[in-house]
Amino acid sequence: MKNSPVSPKIFGRRLKKARLDKGLSQKQLGILAGIDEFAASPRMNRYEKGVHQASIDIVQQIASVLGVPLAYFYTEDDALAELVMRWDKLSVEAREKILSIT
Repeated sequence: MKNSPVSPKIFGRRLKKARLDKGLSQKQLGILAGIDEFAASPRMNRYEKGVHQASIDIVQQIASVLGVPLAYFYTEDDALAELVMRWDKLSVEAREKILSIT
């Protein structure tokens, strides 16, 4: 996330929400994302608090574990973040229908 236009606080808030929605502790999420078990909880905590920024590789792993699109973490607008989540769950047909609206 280095040089990302998205505030670490926004990223951290979205990360925490997605983690809690999935019912995972910080340590569980970190371990599932491939972070060493002894560093998993402190690193997740720092990401959620906006103290440190995760690399894109780590965020991709976290997104995969949480079952959320990567873009969810990187949009500044909360309504757009919700739309990204909903878009990800739509069928191809529903997406095409939406995209045909002008």
